[in-house]
Amino acid sequence: MIQRLQSVFLFLAGIINLFVFFTPIYSRAVHDPADWIGILFAIFLSTAMALSFYSIFLYKNRLKQLRWVRYTVYVELAALGASAGILFTLGGIGSFLMKEALSVLLIFLAIISLWQAYRFIKKDQELVDSMDRIR
Repeated sequence: MIQRLQSVFLFLAGIINLFVFFTPIYSRAVHDPADWIGILFAIFLSTAMALSFYSIFLYKNRLKQLRWVRYTVYVELAALGASAGILFTLGGIGSFLMKEALSVLLIFLAIISLWQAYRFIKKDQELVDSMDRIR
């Protein structure tokens, strides 16, 4: 059902991805002289957000939901790599780039949220499989 704990984690991951659009790392990526960096970063974030919201409504087919959450983690890892690349081209992690570093941390929190959702979906699937063995 939609009110399950994994749905909360998937929704949280989608909201975190939405918040990244309003952080300094995204504004730095958009104003980069190479336009493709900001576009690629926006594509990764938008895709991860859309896939996490799409995965919420696959609650009737847990195996399919597991697969889509795994795909979302891969896209989120690509967004994390892109944001880390943007951060290090700005000069690394220093006291003057603390807001940008916290923006990268948001993407990492989205990955943790997706991992938790994957864990709870898998736990539900194992529970259903054990009940099928009992019957």
